[in-house]
Amino acid sequence: MRLDDFWPTLGVEEEYLLVNPETRAAAAQPPEEFFKACKEALGDHVTPEFLQCQIEIATPICQNLDDVRENLTHMRGTLSHIAGKFDLQLMAASTHPFTSWREQQPTRAERYSKMDKDLQGAIRRMLICGTHVHVGILDPGMRIDVMNQMRYFLPHMLALTTSSPFWEGDIMGMQSYRLSVFDGMPRTGIPESMTSIGEYERLVGTLVGAGVIEDASKLWWDIRPSVRFPTLEARICDMCTRMEDTLAIVAMYQCLTRMFVHLKERNIKWRIYPALLIAENRWLAQRFGVKGKLIDFGKGECKPFKELNEELVGFLMQHAQALGCEKELLHTRTIIERGSSAFRQVEVYERETQKGANKEDALKAVVDHLVKETLVGI
Repeated sequence: MRLDDFWPTLGVEEEYLLVNPETRAAAAQPPEEFFKACKEALGDHVTPEFLQCQIEIATPICQNLDDVRENLTHMRGTLSHIAGKFDLQLMAASTHPFTSWREQQPTRAERYSKMDKDLQGAIRRMLICGTHVHVGILDPGMRIDVMNQMRYFLPHMLALTTSSPFWEGDIMGMQSYRLSVFDGMPRTGIPESMTSIGEYERLVGTLVGAGVIEDASKLWWDIRPSVRFPTLEARICDMCTRMEDTLAIVAMYQCLTRMFVHLKERNIKWRIYPALLIAENRWLAQRFGVKGKLIDFGKGECKPFKELNEELVGFLMQHAQALGCEKELLHTRTIIERGSSAFRQVEVYERETQKGANKEDALKAVVDHLVKETLVGI
């Protein structure tokens, strides 16, 4: 792949929660007619998730950030409109502030019945939502090459998207509790670096041959080559409450990919670090988000995330200009200044309790805040 020819396609998957506007709890059993109406409106771009209170959208193949924006605006707006017809509300966050997974019902489908049988309690707790970003890379070997280098920046993407500070009514003391839940599943986390597409295929072949997975779609790593599309899929991100935050992450991911292609043209690579070290930054991002620090492995010290983001924006600006997404990339500064969704949720909760609200009412106020912010810009 030559840099002059680099104009990757994009795709985004977003997972939402459906809530009851009266109780503010996640809707355990939305009417089947709701999903039928969504399917009629959005076709194969909308699908159910493991739990009935969840719904997922996937954009068509997009050529640029403007395409992504147009599709996400349409899809969020459409789902919210249909939800309202069935006395439901759409909420974009990685965890519900107080609903317990024990109160939820799995989707009735053969695929989900098999997952329940195979994964038992690990999947039954999956009352979590995420944002997945695809960037098109036609050459399979290049997908592995970019994946190896991209791993370094996954904690940065996580920090910017954190939206899961609550679990079953408690503040968990971290910005992304979603990952603590998701890591209970097998084959998750930061993948090890691989020397080639051949090594990746042999690894997958060993697991398939042993009968423990059907195919590579059961590798739930934070980043992976897509099984269905010629893309590299970043899966580490929490569900972005505001659409503009999603677009910022898509811009960053696309620019990073272009940067790695540029480096390859000059026979240079971003230094490959062990998964153990990257996982430590993953934890720091999960725990402290944009207000914390990450390890700068080149300097061997922790640095404020704000400084690291400024440095990264500087690296990527020439690529953002070439791709026409400077505005979206610079929006990462706004996320840092105002805080990610996780920070804002806790601020709402603390403000309500300081005003005299009890815990239940303060948590309901957080849900109201999230429902409102889900449609900002729509």
